[in-house]
Amino acid sequence: MTGADLRRPAPRLLIGDAPTGDPIADFVGPPRRGQLGRPWVMANVVASADGATAVAGESRALSGPADRAVFHALRAIADAVMAGAATVRADRYGPFRPAPGVADARQRRGQAAAAPIVVVSRSLDIDWESPLFTEAEVPTIVAAPADAPAAGRAAARDAGELLVAGTGGVDFPELVSELGRRGLPSVLCEGGPGMFAQLAEVDLLDELFLAISPQLVAGGAQRVLPGALLVPRPALRIAALMEADDFLFVRYEIVR
Repeated sequence: MTGADLRRPAPRLLIGDAPTGDPIADFVGPPRRGQLGRPWVMANVVASADGATAVAGESRALSGPADRAVFHALRAIADAVMAGAATVRADRYGPFRPAPGVADARQRRGQAAAAPIVVVSRSLDIDWESPLFTEAEVPTIVAAPADAPAAGRAAARDAGELLVAGTGGVDFPELVSELGRRGLPSVLCEGGPGMFAQLAEVDLLDELFLAISPQLVAGGAQRVLPGALLVPRPALRIAALMEADDFLFVRYEIVR
C-alpha cells in the first residue's frame, strides 16, 4: 500500500452550494449579516454519535483535523467569537490570531483583521493574566450582569473591555444587541451547551453547525442543548452537509 493509499479522502460537500470548490469554505459559507435587527448568531458544536459533547470535561477529545478546519473557517468569517467562562477555562482559550491571509481577506471584506473574544460570566472567576487578555490584539470583551462581583468588574475593565448586560445573570438579548451596536454583525458561539440552550430559549440562535464525531461515549456527558424542553421547538433546515474523516458536518438554519 502506498502513502497515497493511506491518506484520508478529501472532504466532500454532499448538500449545499459550491461556489469556491473548497468543500470546507463552501460548507461554512460567506460572512453573515444580521437580518433581524440584531447580529446573526451561529453556534458551533461537536458531539459524539451518541450525543455526548465532551469526554472527561473536554470537547477536544471528540475533535479531529476536519473539525478543527471547520472551527478555524468559522472564526475566519465571524465578527465576534463568544464562549462561556467554563468553556474558556476547560479549553484554555487564547486570543484569536488569524493567519496573515485570513486577516487580509477579512479586511478586504470590511471586517476587522481579528474578531474579539467575548467571555460570558456571572461570577467573573477568570484568570486575568492568561494570554486571552495579555496577548490579545483586539481587547477581549467580558460580558457580565450588573450585580457581578465589583472586583471582577474592575478587573475586566483593566484587562480588556466590560459589557454589562442584565442582572442576576447575563441577559443574552441585551448582550447580542450591544454587540451589534458595537459594529459586530455576526456572532459565533462556541459553547458550552448551557449557553447554546439559553440562546435557543430566547430565540437568538440563527444557525447551528453540528459536527458528528465517529465515537461512542455513553456515560453522563451533557447533550448539545441541556435543560428544559424548548416551547415551541425550533424547526431546522439543512443548509449544507459535508463528510470528512468519518465525521458528518451539518449546517442547520433555524426556520422562522
